[in-house]
Amino acid sequence: MNEMEYTILTEKKIRLLENNQYTFDVGSRPTKTGVKNWIELFFGVKVIAMNSYRPPKKGGTVGPIGHPIRCRRMIIALQPGYSIPLLSEE
Repeated sequence: MNEMEYTILTEKKIRLLENNQYTFDVGSRPTKTGVKNWIELFFGVKVIAMNSYRPPKKGGTVGPIGHPIRCRRMIIALQPGYSIPLLSEE
């Protein structure tokens, strides 16, 4: 699965990090189970809960098709003691 797009870092999302919750934008095709399995395998963590939603549309159109394809935002809660490294320390 290569539909993981990027990590979200805003003030609200940084507050969620204190509760061991991480926010990612993923494509519209993967299922919650697929994203959960991928995160557990890739990062070596245990996921206890997942929520997803579609962010609101932004203005503008893309060519003759119409609005651009939106992605889903996933909020992933990990078991205590696990964490995902967000920024490298290089």
